[in-house]
Amino acid sequence: MKILHTSDWHLGRTLYGRKRYDEFTAFLDWLAGTIEREKIDVLIVAGDIFDTNTPGNRAQALYYRFLHRVGASCCRHVVVVAGNHDSPSFLDAPKTLLEMLSVHVVGAACEDPADEVLELHDSNGETELIVCAVPYLRDRDIRTAEAGESVEEKDRKLLEGIRDHYARVAAVAEARRKTLKHEVPVVATGHLFAAGGQCVEGDGVRELYVGSLAHVGADIFPPTFDYVALGHLHVPQKVGGHAHIRYSGSPIPMGFGEAGQRKSLSLVEFAGKTPEVRPVEIPRFQKLLQIRGDWEQISCRVREAVQSSEAVWLEILYEGEEIIDDLRGRLEVLTEGSKVEILRIRNRRIVQRVLGQMEEGEALDDLDLQEVFVRCLERHEVPQSQRGELQEAYGEIVTALHESDRRAE
Repeated sequence: MKILHTSDWHLGRTLYGRKRYDEFTAFLDWLAGTIEREKIDVLIVAGDIFDTNTPGNRAQALYYRFLHRVGASCCRHVVVVAGNHDSPSFLDAPKTLLEMLSVHVVGAACEDPADEVLELHDSNGETELIVCAVPYLRDRDIRTAEAGESVEEKDRKLLEGIRDHYARVAAVAEARRKTLKHEVPVVATGHLFAAGGQCVEGDGVRELYVGSLAHVGADIFPPTFDYVALGHLHVPQKVGGHAHIRYSGSPIPMGFGEAGQRKSLSLVEFAGKTPEVRPVEIPRFQKLLQIRGDWEQISCRVREAVQSSEAVWLEILYEGEEIIDDLRGRLEVLTEGSKVEILRIRNRRIVQRVLGQMEEGEALDDLDLQEVFVRCLERHEVPQSQRGELQEAYGEIVTALHESDRRAE
């Protein structure tokens, strides 16, 4: 049996205002071709299918056309679980209809763990794979808040909630496996941040929980699972050195920080219970290039990009000592008439001059939401004794905003 593990498509995502539908279309066409070429039996998409929980019509069309094409291919089953960017209710809405195409969708954590355990059948109607289709577990799904809780108590409850959820679905899967006449593998999904996971600057990956539990250990997954297909981190990687617990990574660079990264999917092949996993490299559909340095360094590399005659999107980070007020104008002269497009320019010298109160070499874009709030507390001279509780409350509000499902009734 061959399983293809992918995640973090982020359909509808833009890059500094530039729409990327050509890239998404090219990727999904390539993915459908790979499924046919490799004779894939099961496709698993481990969350963040869309970039927002209110995807546009064009993003939706890409998603449904792809599922329709795969439904007519050699692939017998598609398993889709929601990520933190997805709307659970939106993904679940066409669930019954998609089952006619053998597409199995789990948008939200279920009260009954058995509802997340799928038995997938071969062409003869025999169970060939059990999938514990666990979506992104929202705070409210796994923890009951109580007044007066400390940060440590909240962290402990979150950890226990995630561990308990996986233990319950694993117990259901193991019980079902024992009723079968033949041995079948058990695969689990997850959309979370594993401890030690590698991120890249500008990839848009955000922390999932308030407190120190943003990262969970590999031991959260019971030994019942023969393979764990994870989503959320955009760098393809193993978790804790375990070959059977992996992130597939995002299929296209989500930001210029990922520009030099090789993208891939995980092809998982079961001959027995132990899977063989190999990466399948994804072609580059749009070249991104981040150039930083002083004017001489930047201008030299921009000229090289122009001379390559390749379509390139650039991010320019000017870090020279000289103050250049017409940096964009100079760069536009260099790229005029070429296939090189500059999507973003960060002139640190101008930023430092205008925002003198900020630290040296720092731009507003360099700060995350928590850091901005900390600066606000400092600006208003809030006593240190009150800051911890305020930061915790602020973090919970931000998390709740990210998790709100605008599609739900």
